[in-house]
Amino acid sequence: QVQLVESGGGLVQAGGSLRLSCAASGNIFSVNTMGWYRQAPGKQRELVAFITSGGSTNYEDSVKGRFTISRDNAKNTVFLQMNSLKPEDTAVYYCNADIISPVSRYPRAYWGRGTQVTVSS
Repeated sequence: QVQLVESGGGLVQAGGSLRLSCAASGNIFSVNTMGWYRQAPGKQRELVAFITSGGSTNYEDSVKGRFTISRDNAKNTVFLQMNSLKPEDTAVYYCNADIISPVSRYPRAYWGRGTQVTVSS
């Protein structure tokens, strides 16, 4: 069994910062790409950023220059540093990871339960 547990969400004023964390635990052989998605009320879930096991990153256009994704491979943890937050960043943020278990050759996608980020104007 694999679990992804997010932390670090909350309420912040526009222009402020938050740091999200997501730790993967359980029956893990290796963790490939890890990422963050978000879903605002009435909208579809969208990719915010992802980072490969080798450290390559990719960002959604609206967060480029404001958000930074990083990871600690030894702890199977991914982070999202969010600066210069805007009210339109308000959403539930979900962690996602492609994980290979010791008994499987192929990665499977796992999701966290989400953490609320609210940015007030």
